[in-house]
Amino acid sequence: MKQQMQKPSGKSMLIYLAVLAISVLYIVVGHQIAMINYQPFSGDDESIVIKATVVDVVDRYMEEYQISETEFAQNETILFTAEVRSGELKGEVIDAAQTLDYFTALNPRAVEPGDKVLLYTIPGGMAENQWLLSDYQRSDQIFMLLAVFLVLVLLFGRWQGFNTILSLSLTCLAVFYVFVPAVLAGENIYVWAIITCIYMTFMTLFIVNGVNRKSLAAILGCLAGVALAGILTVMMDQSMMLTGVLDENSVILYGLKPDNPLDLRAIIFASIIIGAVGAIMDVSISIAAALAELKEKVPNISFKELLQSGMTISRDIMGTMSNTLILAYIGGFMSGVLLMVAYNSSMLDLFNREMIVVECLQALVGSLGILMTLPFTSLICALLFKGSGTGVSSQQNVLPADEQVQ
Repeated sequence: MKQQMQKPSGKSMLIYLAVLAISVLYIVVGHQIAMINYQPFSGDDESIVIKATVVDVVDRYMEEYQISETEFAQNETILFTAEVRSGELKGEVIDAAQTLDYFTALNPRAVEPGDKVLLYTIPGGMAENQWLLSDYQRSDQIFMLLAVFLVLVLLFGRWQGFNTILSLSLTCLAVFYVFVPAVLAGENIYVWAIITCIYMTFMTLFIVNGVNRKSLAAILGCLAGVALAGILTVMMDQSMMLTGVLDENSVILYGLKPDNPLDLRAIIFASIIIGAVGAIMDVSISIAAALAELKEKVPNISFKELLQSGMTISRDIMGTMSNTLILAYIGGFMSGVLLMVAYNSSMLDLFNREMIVVECLQALVGSLGILMTLPFTSLICALLFKGSGTGVSSQQNVLPADEQVQ
């Protein structure tokens, strides 16, 4: 039995390394271009944050303060010692404090010995060496979960798993190391969003599945779906007269650069197409891989039969992927949905709020992009695979219909 997704060798490895080199080059050059006009926002917060472990709770006391002529509230101050685990003071034991304001409905848990916390101080703005609790440290658990995920991907996918992790890393770099600085530098958000989507599509499918007809078919189908999503977003933006002001974060972003404010409507465009490209890429490679396997098992299958099979598979994928995309957006915005429903008795008013409209737009545009991708990918696969000779192999870069694109 053939081993699935074997490590490429010879000429295939050279092409693989070339794709990887081009991907890294994009990250490096793209970051340099994005940073040309980038100027970090200089706010008033010059606090120093360190990691620490609570050693002992020293004291706690209550204070009362007035919030109106007739109302008073209390807060509790907890004094504790902590061992510093980062920065210049690493290893030292320092005094710190936590304040719990009981006028606020929700407070973090009171510190206990052994807790891993973040402490902060503001040079010149507080008493000397006064450290306050910023928050509990939670990143360790996230990194542990990430490590488990990466190990399982490698164990299950082996070489394919390594390529998955590699493409995921490059995707994160493309977004956070290139796209985000470009946006904050005042570059054209529409252009950079499109470039980012194109890069992620080519890079992911070529690295994970190899430079072959299957990947090419998936890429063309994915780009068609993303293009439709982008066009629909621009059309809806114009017809619905969006402002881009969705919440307080939008207002803060707009005020970062008063002389040259960020284009909030362009940020909506970018969030929609970048958010949709993952799901669209998923369905495009699913169709391409299924039809490639079908061609391998039935070498003499005709163009019409291959296309019909693609459409049949597409119908099975369509419902679940659309649900996946819509539920992902609803789940990510659940607290906002609950709050808007709780404070709006009029459904007419609710469904015309820009915050709700944009969430619906993201889900519907992404779903329409998926619908475009399914038949288009099936058609491209039928055209590319019809003259593939004896078959299409699921093994990377080996048999004719998976042959490398020269």
